[in-house]
Amino acid sequence: MKLKITKVLKIVLPLLLGVFLVWYSLSKVSIGEIWQYLKESDYGWIVFGVFLGLLSHMSRAYRWRFQLEPMGYHVRYANSFMAVFATYLINYTIPRAGEVARASILSNYEEVPFEKGFGTIVAERIADLIVMMGIITATLFLQFDFIYGFFIERLNPIKIGILVIVGIIGVLLFFNYLKRSDSKYAQKIKTFISGLVEGLLSIFKMKKKWAFIFHTLFIWAMYVLMFYVTSFAIPDLKGISLGVILVGFISASFSIAATNGGIGSYPLAVYAAFSLFGIAEEPSIAFGWIMWASQTLMIIIFGGLSLVYLPIYNRKNKG
Repeated sequence: MKLKITKVLKIVLPLLLGVFLVWYSLSKVSIGEIWQYLKESDYGWIVFGVFLGLLSHMSRAYRWRFQLEPMGYHVRYANSFMAVFATYLINYTIPRAGEVARASILSNYEEVPFEKGFGTIVAERIADLIVMMGIITATLFLQFDFIYGFFIERLNPIKIGILVIVGIIGVLLFFNYLKRSDSKYAQKIKTFISGLVEGLLSIFKMKKKWAFIFHTLFIWAMYVLMFYVTSFAIPDLKGISLGVILVGFISASFSIAATNGGIGSYPLAVYAAFSLFGIAEEPSIAFGWIMWASQTLMIIIFGGLSLVYLPIYNRKNKG
């Protein structure tokens, strides 16, 4: 019974949060104001941003095949492409269910065992996480003076130093506890960390590791560029620096985990980041909605077509 309730809450709570955040963002900037920005936008940049997003997803589908080949599975690109888009679309309904569906699609149509397909998805997420941490690090360097000044103005440097020291000590104590403990909780964490490390190392063991690394960097370069070029569509946002864009991109990326596909949370995350640099509320939220809506529309179209065409394609190409 408790398990059922937990599953329902995992589905319902992000949806409710998304609905609330949609209402909240529209209370800050009305639909009429967003529509006005949309009418005044340069659609050429929006379409270009969607194209860059499409390239990133195509590259992700291609990259996935590098992980499967060493295990003896030569997956057709069409199935990989449709599985990736089906993942994104399904994640709009049930959080993280798309990854399970993605592995299931390959299991059904390419005879790749589910656990192996899912393992490769976990490994690629680790690679994506590393790149994301690299982007965050680069952003900290680009905006160091601003970020440092921002925290110094609002926080006591001594308190920050104490928090950092306490944090380091806490991490060291936690890892010492894991090393010495035989509890089920500690064992689960050690198994999880071991799996992450193994997944990361598996990337460097594959035959086409450099191609995998190239596509990983390409995917994230396209993510950042689609965010950057779409900002050109809003006249009020022209001229903002790459550093500001990166802060907005990072904030928006994390918002996707908060609600299904970032619904409601994405525009507010963009506004929260841009407001730190004194950028007005209206263009920030409007840009967030335009950015989210354009990419979501692409996912709905390609994801929907993928789910419909998958059985047709595989029936035609059986054997």
